[in-house]
Parts: sequence; structure tokens; C-alpha cells
Amino acid sequence: MMSSSDKASLCVLCGRRLVERAWRPFCSRRCKLQDLARWADGSYHVAGERIEDTAPPRRDLAPPHGDS
Repeated sequence: MMSSSDKASLCVLCGRRLVERAWRPFCSRRCKLQDLARWADGSYHVAGERIEDTAPPRRDLAPPHGDS
């Protein structure tokens, strides 16, 4: 049986391996990057009310530079 201090030192992503000091709170670079990817693709999100964007599009921005 694991003690509460052992559980606190498990990887927050995979929960199987002990946390490495260099990657804290993850066990490895792999778990750290997988967590980042989940934030980037929208798998994770912060709870809250959705805010609709009612502002009109900005027209004062310069068009992108192109070779055309």
C-alpha cells in the first residue's frame, strides 16, 4: 500500500512513475509534452461561462505583406 507522500510524488499525467526533479510535476519529458499538447489541442479547458465576441472586426489593421 502506498503512503500519502508516495502518492504525492507520482506523475500528474500518467500517475504510474515517480516524479523526476527536472520534470516536476511529471515523471519525464514525454509526459510534460503530452500535457502541453492537451492544452494546445483544447482537450483541457478552464471552467467558466462562454463569452461571445460581439465586437465588430477591426479594419484598422494593415493587410499581411505578400509578394503578390
